[in-house]
Amino acid sequence: MAAAAKHRNSIIASAIRLFRQRGYAATGLNDILKHSGAPKGSLYHYFPGGKEQLGEEAVVVAARVVTQTLTDLRGKHASAPEMLRGYGQLLAGWMTQAKFAEGCPIATTLLETTPQSQPLATAGQQAFADWREVFASQLQADGVATERAQRWAQLIIITVEGAMLMARVEASALPIVQACDDLAALIEAS
Repeated sequence: MAAAAKHRNSIIASAIRLFRQRGYAATGLNDILKHSGAPKGSLYHYFPGGKEQLGEEAVVVAARVVTQTLTDLRGKHASAPEMLRGYGQLLAGWMTQAKFAEGCPIATTLLETTPQSQPLATAGQQAFADWREVFASQLQADGVATERAQRWAQLIIITVEGAMLMARVEASALPIVQACDDLAALIEAS
């Protein structure tokens, strides 16, 4: 990997981690540079729009990772409820490993920046749309009608996001596991 791309990628990775841990507003560009080990000039070289542009890119990259994770889970599970339970277990393990110091890779940033920042709001809208699409596609493959699949998929995202917040506040993976299990059971019952 070229040094320049390495610096760009390490800046984005550091921004994702620090925004997730501290929040967008509480994370300064100097914090990101220090964490990434990148030289100061590389920040404005790759992100001439400053922190907002970096925040947008961090949301896009983090969302892409989640989308790929969901796509991988879809390939490993035979149904949306199984996929949802698997996702709950994955998130519970990850948050436990992080000692509940981190949450959703985009939630804190979006909560702090939207609706004031249209580029960040747009990146967040696309992220949620992509995540919903993975679940909706699996639900449709399970035989759920398109409109209902979209609504279930949206409810899944809303539930998981809320469960992650509660898990972080309570320092317990239980809200995630229970929320995913309960929602999976509701989907199976419908």
